[in-house]
Amino acid sequence: MVSIALHDLELMLFIRRFEENLLQLYAEGKIAGTTHTCIGQEYIPVAMAPLLRDDFIISNHRGHGHYLSHCDDAEGLLAELMGRQGGASGGFGGSQHLRRDSYISTGIQGEGLAVGTGVALHFRNSGLPRIVAVYVGDGTWGEGAVYEALNMAQLWRLPVLVLVEHNGIAQSTETAHQMAGTIAGRAAGFGITCKEIHSTDITAVRAEMAADVARVRAEHRPHVAVFHTLRLGPHSKGDDSRAPAAIARLAERDWLRAAASNDPATFDRLDAKARDRVAQVTATVSARPLAGDAPW
Repeated sequence: MVSIALHDLELMLFIRRFEENLLQLYAEGKIAGTTHTCIGQEYIPVAMAPLLRDDFIISNHRGHGHYLSHCDDAEGLLAELMGRQGGASGGFGGSQHLRRDSYISTGIQGEGLAVGTGVALHFRNSGLPRIVAVYVGDGTWGEGAVYEALNMAQLWRLPVLVLVEHNGIAQSTETAHQMAGTIAGRAAGFGITCKEIHSTDITAVRAEMAADVARVRAEHRPHVAVFHTLRLGPHSKGDDSRAPAAIARLAERDWLRAAASNDPATFDRLDAKARDRVAQVTATVSARPLAGDAPW
């Protein structure tokens, strides 16, 4: 295994413990609505964030790791989920609808890619050297808006980077039972390049994606990157339809397990730090007043 930079491991561990804490807060009735965790997928946005510092990020319903990686605003995220003052969207958007600077998320499948195509058109027409990175899941490829957006992005030569977190399951249906063909094959139908990444090694993933990000920026052409990853948590809250044995088999490939065995002493130190930070953020946000009346 390639050595993980300490700041990368620290952030990945913080996201993992933050997400686990969210499930506990939900079980205690301290989070309303719903929440979708990215447990098992944390390394993807952590790998991508340094490559996309000045770009526009569009996330989805499973976007807490994206927000923490690209925005570094744990208190704003937790306040949003808990409906407290200081939330990323004022405490009214909840888990799926976050906005900060050049970051937005949406809980509507396929909407992010459609919106991202429009933002990319603006960047191209304005001569701005920015790209739009859109995080989607494999289940999103059942939405027609995805194909309309890909068609326009390729036809108009737009700087759109599609980051597919292919965890093999769409809510409660395995991808093999609901998708004919492959994502790469569908992208090829529009003449769009596609890369498949099977590694969970953050250092290798970042190195592999660097040239693709640069090419999208320089050539103003869309590109699809498919990260074959793991969803170790439930779809949302506690509604996991998979057998415990199946989840246990997936957990054997968890990046966290590999990191823990690679350097146990460093792992334990950073893990304790992450847990302490989560506890501090939770205490701070829990003490804030509720968001109050909506501004509309």
